[in-house]
Amino acid sequence: MITTFDNYDLSKRNTFAMKVKCSVFMEYTEANDIPFILSSIRKDVKSIHIGAGSNLLFTNDFPGVVLHSAIKGIEIVDETQNSLIVRAGSGETMDDLIRWTCDRNLWGLENLSGIPGEVGASAVQNVGAYGTEACDAIVTVHAFDRVTNEFISIDRKYCAYGYRDSIFKKPDSKDRYIINSVDYRLSPISAPRISYPALRDMFDKNIISELHPHDVRKAVITTRDSKLPAPDRVPSAGSFFKNPIVSQSLFEKICENENDVNIPHYMTESGYKIPAAWLIDRCGWKGHKEGNVAVWHLQPLVIVNPESKASPSEVINLEKKIIESVYERFGVNLHPEVEHI
Repeated sequence: MITTFDNYDLSKRNTFAMKVKCSVFMEYTEANDIPFILSSIRKDVKSIHIGAGSNLLFTNDFPGVVLHSAIKGIEIVDETQNSLIVRAGSGETMDDLIRWTCDRNLWGLENLSGIPGEVGASAVQNVGAYGTEACDAIVTVHAFDRVTNEFISIDRKYCAYGYRDSIFKKPDSKDRYIINSVDYRLSPISAPRISYPALRDMFDKNIISELHPHDVRKAVITTRDSKLPAPDRVPSAGSFFKNPIVSQSLFEKICENENDVNIPHYMTESGYKIPAAWLIDRCGWKGHKEGNVAVWHLQPLVIVNPESKASPSEVINLEKKIIESVYERFGVNLHPEVEHI
């Protein structure tokens, strides 16, 4: 079923609560609706596809068509002794899927608990938290190819997954694929991933083998809630900036200039990944408020719209100031994780 609205208010369709509109909003419930919808949109009209709007910043009204998948359904499509393949519709809320898997004692997604967003968008963004990324469990992404006009199945190895990145975000493929469902490989065998310090400290090491996925899920949600604002109460787009990766020489220079050899970091193949939150905090932004926007007082990685009155320009101005100050102090370029539309 396809539902269409003209001159549609998008303020409830983005967790930043930006008061913007689109010319047309179209929501569909079946994969087979997709080719019909695309054929109905004139070639000179812009169109974008959104999920729950949890990683977006609309910078203005959108003069075109906004598409949204409401494809639901979660099912086991394959099963062996050691693993199961679970398929979820792109319009399923990611946290609902994770609750469903934990209820069935399936391991693999529990560390992503509490992240706002939908299944389709999670495969695009490769959401991650507490030592886990969506791509760790993704097996296949099912989508409609707008170039070949056919439904295809894309194996994980062709999705080019990286840190908050995928083929679905690349310039030459960004608008090519419309995801209708995603397959995840999960396991009934106990495999808690609690190497993240905040999680590890919540459990007695002697009982780790006895943990249930819901135990880890609860710990993850508790940890998230202690740092991050709930978007239904304090509008935001979650983590606003990506964690930058710097060279060894720049990392050593930062340690020297800050007179601190214990700067938090993670080693990657490309260099030293430094938490953007740490850099922003050192520049004094935590809790800063100007106009109708602010930096969350518990997590400086998050820009918030506390009274739902902020304009896109206020968010962008604050974003630019943060980027400039971090570069001036550390020589590090921050890049937004949030997609600007």
